[in-house]
Amino acid sequence: MATNNNSNSVLVSQARAALEQMKIETANELGIPNYAQQYKGDLPSRVNGSVGGFMVKKMIALAEQQLAGGTGTIR
Repeated sequence: MATNNNSNSVLVSQARAALEQMKIETANELGIPNYAQQYKGDLPSRVNGSVGGFMVKKMIALAEQQLAGGTGTIR
């Protein structure tokens, strides 16, 4: 029996809003204005990849802080 292992699904449904907010903040930090309102298909994959890449970088830093016993706030 095959299982659906969609890696794009949010595992904790309550985190969806926080992830969306993080995406918008990350895009603003990268100098991409109005990212939330833009059609992502009109943006180059390099731009969308940068947003996702920096989000992952922030999440890894947050996890490392939490594992080290820090407060775990995102910078």
